[in-house]
Order: sequence, then C-alpha cells, then structure tokens
Amino acid sequence: MPHLKITLAYDGTNYAGWQVQPAAHGPTIQGEVAAAINRLTGEDILPVAAGRTDAGVHARGQVISFYSEAGIPVERWPLALNSVLPDDIVALEAEEAAPGFHARYRARWKWYRYTIYNHRVPDVFNRYYSWQVRQPLDVAAMTRGAVFMEGEHDFRSFCAAGSPVRYFVRRVERVRVTREGPRIYFDVVANGFLYHMVRIIVGTLVECGRGRLAPEAIPAILAARSRERAGPTAPARGLCLERVVY
Repeated sequence: MPHLKITLAYDGTNYAGWQVQPAAHGPTIQGEVAAAINRLTGEDILPVAAGRTDAGVHARGQVISFYSEAGIPVERWPLALNSVLPDDIVALEAEEAAPGFHARYRARWKWYRYTIYNHRVPDVFNRYYSWQVRQPLDVAAMTRGAVFMEGEHDFRSFCAAGSPVRYFVRRVERVRVTREGPRIYFDVVANGFLYHMVRIIVGTLVECGRGRLAPEAIPAILAARSRERAGPTAPARGLCLERVVY
C-alpha cells in the first residue's frame, strides 16, 4: 500500500481551519482533501497534516501524508487531486514516503510567515492576507524583542488559554522582522508551535513596535508563563505556513 507525501497550497479564507471537527463552522481543508481523495479512489481516508492551521490561516507549503491502495502513479497524484479539489486548494507535488512517515511527527522545522500592511489606507487586494496596522511601527524595536524569543523556552505565555497541551517547551530557531515598503514580515521557524503561538508572538511584538511594551520585557513575559502577560492575538488572515522541513 503506497504511503504518499503531498505538498499543498491553500487560501484559508473560506475555511474553518485544517482539521475536521464536529462543531466546525463551515468546511475544512482536511474535509475537502478527504472528499477529493474519495472521489478519485472510493477510499475513506483522512490525511494527516504537518500543521493544523486555524480558521482563516493560509499555506504555501503544507505537507500531508496518507496511505492509498489506488493505482494512481505517485507523480500523477497532484494532477488528479487538482481536477476535483476546490480552486482555493492546490496539490503542488507528491512523492512516495518511507514506511512509518508521519507528516506532523516527523517534521523537524516549520516556517510560518505573518504579514502586516503598515499603512493608513487599506490594500483592497490583500485584505485577506495581511493585518492592516495604521499606526507607524518601529521595526528596530520589534527586532530587539524578537531576539528574546529565539532558543528553547516555555512558551506558555504565548499559547491560547484553554489549550489542552501539557508540554509548552518549544525551540524557536529564528524570528526575523523585515520591512518591504508598507509590508512588514515576521518569519518564525520552530520545531513546533502551540495554539495561536505565532499570532501571539506577532501581537506582542507589535506592542513593542507601537511603543507600548519595552522589547526588554519579553524575557519576563516568557518567565511568567501566563497568557495574560503577553500581547493580543494577531488576526488569522496574516498568517501563512510557508514550508515544512523533514
């Protein structure tokens, strides 16, 4: 039975996140991909993803894995899937994975990018892919704050309240803040992420950029291990899963 590893890109605007859930308000990416596989093969397969992206979050390099007994050649899977997937979900490439491969648990690093549009006038064509912040932001201050996020830490302060996770330590390889014209990018690479972790990191760094929070306060926020100490959660629409490294 072939074990497949497929890379997807999707616009998460119209979806209630990746994961199929009984109480989901609207379609999910996982549900649409499972339905597409069923249409092609007749198999009831629920693919596993490297990152369970939230409602409204996008992906350029999501990786999924699943077993299939269908006779579709591996290299033909993207074309086959794209013929039955919605226009806002695309299979980019496919390969046969090693036995026991798991898209989520075998991932070494994941790279997320968050985009802010820092301008007084809205960008009508990118309103679903960035967070507009009208007030000028100090990129240097946000960069100073970002440095304190790097390394291995307990990120409980940067996890949404109510998360069932019991282990909050993650290793963040890199947090970079860069500006290109009115756009500010936050690139976060880590071995794993907590619920809303990137969005809370961004919301906290924006407080530094606004001058409401000293960058040097970040270590104390980490040490507090309390969600109340960190900044607000940035909107989902600015977040994109860029790449997964195995």
